[in-house]
Amino acid sequence: MAIQTAGQKAAKVTKLKIEDQTTIDLPKGAHEQIQKALDFLPIEHQRGLEKIKLVDFINDPRLKNMDVPMKGDLPGLYHPRVQNQGAWLEVAMGALLQPTEGWAKRWMAKSSFKSNIAGLIFSLVGQHYHLTLKHSVKKQNLEPQIRQYAEKNLRDWSEQQNKNSFRAKLFKPVRPYIERMAKWLNKKAAQSQKK
Repeated sequence: MAIQTAGQKAAKVTKLKIEDQTTIDLPKGAHEQIQKALDFLPIEHQRGLEKIKLVDFINDPRLKNMDVPMKGDLPGLYHPRVQNQGAWLEVAMGALLQPTEGWAKRWMAKSSFKSNIAGLIFSLVGQHYHLTLKHSVKKQNLEPQIRQYAEKNLRDWSEQQNKNSFRAKLFKPVRPYIERMAKWLNKKAAQSQKK
């Protein structure tokens, strides 16, 4: 809660508008999951964002002129501020829910929707934060910084969601050893790539 000083009004908390323009049936509570993911992030990192637009598939003319071919559908796109229109996020529900695939892929996509939408929102808000609000990051260092921002927030969000689960209580004492082993394995893989 913000400290209220004499003569100043408390800051008004504004929530991002969620525009639903998709024709795909969303899982139950999808809008609430998006709002919970946004509420998890600091409000300062969302300053300047106007809305989140949910669409079937992203169809942006800028993507047609790309040099690198894309595999699959683009799940999300950050639209920076242009003249008098504020920055906004576009999320493709078709890429997340995969309605054109077989039954097994649709079921897998629907069961992992909660974590996928949270990870995508953390990544898009991370892009906004690092491109507009954090000026100390150089252009060539943006991608690792955004990835680190999204991974850190997703890990913290996941811990908060599962803090009272049996699995979390079971693996908590073993987690530092597993993380140390993963770090060691990544180091070995990087060394073998250099050879």
